[in-house]
Amino acid sequence: QLQACGGGLVQAGGSLRLSCAVSARTFGPYVMAWFRQAPGNEREFVAAIRWYGTSTYYADSVKGRFTISKDNGKNTLYLQMNSLKPEDTALYYCAAKFGSDLFGEEYDFWGQGTLVTVSS
Repeated sequence: QLQACGGGLVQAGGSLRLSCAVSARTFGPYVMAWFRQAPGNEREFVAAIRWYGTSTYYADSVKGRFTISKDNGKNTLYLQMNSLKPEDTALYYCAAKFGSDLFGEEYDFWGQGTLVTVSS
């Protein structure tokens, strides 16, 4: 079970931090990620991180502006979003999958979305 929160309305250039609480324990390696879906667009990958480890992977569109991180003790995934642009406006979802592959976009579990709106 994944529960995302932290979305809101922010001006361009501002920052937001999204959180995703992971309520179910799992064993073995797994990967967590953020995806987003803007109105009228398909869902797109944003960033991924290995839950046991520090390896991360970002979409080119957010590289250098967004940072994915996690707190294993709190079972929480984060997405720090800086220098936000109007084109970052979307419903943001957290997701999880078994294994250690950072690059594949097929995920096993999805949270509900949290809306991020960036005004110009």
